[in-house]
Amino acid sequence: MQEIKNVIDKNAKIAVLAGGMSSEHDVSMRSGKGCFEALQRLGFNNAELVVVDKDIANKLKEGQYDYAFNALHGKYGEDGCIQGILEILQIPYTGCGVMSSSLCMNKEFTKRILSTNPDIVMAKSAFVRKGDDLMEKTKGLTYPLFVKPVCEGSSFGMTKVDKKEDLQSAYETAVKYNDDVLIEEFIDGFFVTVGVLEKDEKPFATEVLEIRPKNEWYDFEAKYTNGMSEFICPARLSDEVTKRVKEAAVMAFETAGCRSVSRIDFMMKDNVPYLLEINTSPGMTAVSDLPAQAAAMDIDYDNLVLLILNSAGLNK
Repeated sequence: MQEIKNVIDKNAKIAVLAGGMSSEHDVSMRSGKGCFEALQRLGFNNAELVVVDKDIANKLKEGQYDYAFNALHGKYGEDGCIQGILEILQIPYTGCGVMSSSLCMNKEFTKRILSTNPDIVMAKSAFVRKGDDLMEKTKGLTYPLFVKPVCEGSSFGMTKVDKKEDLQSAYETAVKYNDDVLIEEFIDGFFVTVGVLEKDEKPFATEVLEIRPKNEWYDFEAKYTNGMSEFICPARLSDEVTKRVKEAAVMAFETAGCRSVSRIDFMMKDNVPYLLEINTSPGMTAVSDLPAQAAAMDIDYDNLVLLILNSAGLNK
């Protein structure tokens, strides 16, 4: 088992930020509890689990914390908002900074930035804003399609559409979460994901995790329910293709200006990794992808938490 060298004072007061005000509140509480308990086991006895709400700025000021461990997911937690508060309060924090967090939370602008790198392959897509002609915007796309809110995580609001007649209904589901909607051609392949972490300020890819959901696709139930997905790590890819996926993940991480930790999702078809999205605050629950990817590299949960904590403040 890899032992990660600690660079943070064990007496430091650490706020583990969890909960929040997004649709991913419950998942974040599970992530935060896991990270907090790991820090306790590691000897950070001044770590505290801080439940994030509208009064978070005051909580952080009154707590006089030395560091923040960000275990928030979704709106306000991984979109640059909490990062901005932490910057103002001058509290070093884990995860991506303000710019990359806000960028990667928005699937439209993520794709725009990543498209500047010719070595990153993505599915053909269209963005539909409030008031747009849905059919006109999507006329160049080939069914089936995936319809998803532009700024949402954990598969909330996502629908697979096999025929044009069902597109409007799927759009109405997605728009409940965001005014802007991404509609993307469905890649008929299989799902893989790879974490990107930093050690000594250098990014590296974890093992590639292949996920075979028991549902038609990797939805919320498949992500957060034990037994609803088959996890294969390392993924059943050739050495050459594995190298290609890892390189694409690190390229995406760097192109988007990410720091500290992210998880990059791909669909594999004909040995080509089609990038789906960048998650700048990956789940840290017992059934989350990143801990499984790290475990395949002999980095257990506690050492993964320590590795992420060590990167606090790199996101300047």
